[in-house]
Amino acid sequence: MRHFGHISPTVRKDLFHQEPAEFTAASPARTLAAALGATLYSPATRTQLARDIRKQAGRGVVSMVLCLEDSISDSDVVGGEENLVRQFAALDEDPAELPLLFIRVRTPEQIPDLVHRLGGTASRLAGFVLPKFTENRGIAFLEAVAQAEAASGQPRLYAMPVLETPELLHLETRVEALAGISRTVNKYRERVLALRLGVTDFCSAYGLRRTPDMTAYDVQIVAGVIADVVNVLSRADGTGFTVTGPVWEYFRSQQRLFKPQLRRSPFLEEGVEELRTALIEHDLDGLLREIELDRANGLLGKTCIHPAHVTPVHALSVVSHEEFSDAQDILRPERGGGGVMRSAYTNKMNEVKPHRAWAERTMLRAEVFGVAKEEVGFVDLLTAGLQV
Repeated sequence: MRHFGHISPTVRKDLFHQEPAEFTAASPARTLAAALGATLYSPATRTQLARDIRKQAGRGVVSMVLCLEDSISDSDVVGGEENLVRQFAALDEDPAELPLLFIRVRTPEQIPDLVHRLGGTASRLAGFVLPKFTENRGIAFLEAVAQAEAASGQPRLYAMPVLETPELLHLETRVEALAGISRTVNKYRERVLALRLGVTDFCSAYGLRRTPDMTAYDVQIVAGVIADVVNVLSRADGTGFTVTGPVWEYFRSQQRLFKPQLRRSPFLEEGVEELRTALIEHDLDGLLREIELDRANGLLGKTCIHPAHVTPVHALSVVSHEEFSDAQDILRPERGGGGVMRSAYTNKMNEVKPHRAWAERTMLRAEVFGVAKEEVGFVDLLTAGLQV
């Protein structure tokens, strides 16, 4: 797998100063966590799921979650499990490379049961998404993943806990809830690939729903939880985990109260203003703003419920030539003693010690998403990805 691997080598060569690196399910966890990108969710009940997975892989999707939880009704769980067994068997008939596949379960007991029923086709499975994750529920879930891995002989089954419970949202219980989650995920650190945020559940606890004109960060009660999760669980001192961005719910035009949030000039410069119009019509200008805010607030990757969201997430994840240049300068061996310098782009200060953690994270993102050429911008990357 590689990001932008679905576009031609010639086009990649024109776009990238440093192309995205290849990775596999056996790559180091640190690499996989950074490479998740737009993780596309799909109900486990879809009758053509195997075909859908292959189709999305051909469109640049590198991680998917097959959901047995909130995306299907209670009465469909048994049928969803049976469908997964059939679809994994169909996937196993074709040796073609697939995205990283995770199953979102409801209970810990489902995990070893599903792996047993999948049999040899469990080799196509990267791990499980664990809903409503708390300290107490989390231990049972993570032990179940370990048990399933041992029984199946799989080299590694990862877990991605979803942080979405009211205890995490409510002010009076948040500190202890975060501390408990921290204790649990640290105990199973080698198994936890990334932490996911259930912002829809956070909003539900207060009867809220953000409009397509607003990002998660405009809903202050949600923004406060995101900040605290990053504060406790995503520190850059070696103790932190990758935390992924929340889902964007919209994919069709709604009546607007506010002006579009997408500047016209970058699209005019590339002669693709019709692309800007299409993004606005599909409410993706709000998504683009939220992706930028995700990264500014320490999140990487994003939960997606529509294929149209994947390419924008990946295009905005590519490291710009300017970011790469700054990170390289900061990390030069001769800068080990610290100091400050003007950036190569002569537009900012690079201070070696305070900016080192940012530079290290930027270089990891550059490895998996690549570095754009100096003259290549987001619009070029988005256009190339959408043309396939």
